[in-house]
Amino acid sequence: MDAVVETIGLTKRYGSVKALDNCDLALPLGKVTGLVGPNGAGKTTLIHLAVGLLRPTEGTVRVLGHDATRETLEILPRLGFVAQDRPLYKDLTVAETLELGRRLNERWDAAYALARAQRFGLPLSRKIGTLSTGQRAHVATSVALGKRPELLLLDEPVANLDPVARLALFEELMSVVAEDGLTVVFSANALADVERVCEHVVILVNGRPRLAGDTEDLIESHVVAIGPRVEGSPADGELIEARHAERQTIRLLRGRGPSRVDDGTVVRPATLEEIVLGYMRPAMEVAA
Repeated sequence: MDAVVETIGLTKRYGSVKALDNCDLALPLGKVTGLVGPNGAGKTTLIHLAVGLLRPTEGTVRVLGHDATRETLEILPRLGFVAQDRPLYKDLTVAETLELGRRLNERWDAAYALARAQRFGLPLSRKIGTLSTGQRAHVATSVALGKRPELLLLDEPVANLDPVARLALFEELMSVVAEDGLTVVFSANALADVERVCEHVVILVNGRPRLAGDTEDLIESHVVAIGPRVEGSPADGELIEARHAERQTIRLLRGRGPSRVDDGTVVRPATLEEIVLGYMRPAMEVAA
């Protein structure tokens, strides 16, 4: 697998707190990757390290084949980035913001950025500070895509957006990926967003990857077994999580079990949401 972002022993400390802890990770080229995990798992820290906004405490992070700490100038022209708070100059108009993007980026595609702004009905003469949250998100994404990057990094790109704006943003990203072969990495808390668009998923818990793989492979390799409350695993596979009710047990298993067990246990394919939660919960309970 060609890695667009690769980390080796990556650690980032904030005082006594480890946001990332000896993190080894490889994100694939040419795919849409979702970083999921609880708050404080290290998603934002990983993205900020990749774009050179932070320096590692230990280890290395390589982006597009370059060291993100030492070779930032080689990376940035090939990289698009939108932070969670979508920082834009509020006193500039939309047109002035696009012009600023042109002046700051050698590879700027003015026609593309303008066409994208017009497609979403962004008022070119209005100041950024007067726009809605969804409109500001589209401006920030237009600036990031106007660079014609090879890699687009997004930190919670649809945070605080209404359902219509969320869908419009993701549909636009998917069209760019399909047309230009763009690689996208984004962090998310909403599993529905990840399930809708991601081809590759990384589950981060306590600063380390708990599970990583292509979405289809993860779904094909996990099942849910639902049956009478008993200890142990009634179906073939590695037990990832067991949740007990008064008379029933629900287990997430890595592996493929029979469709039905003698005690009445039913085995079915796991959803991506069940897989993500199944890996997150036990690790969070151990940490707690």
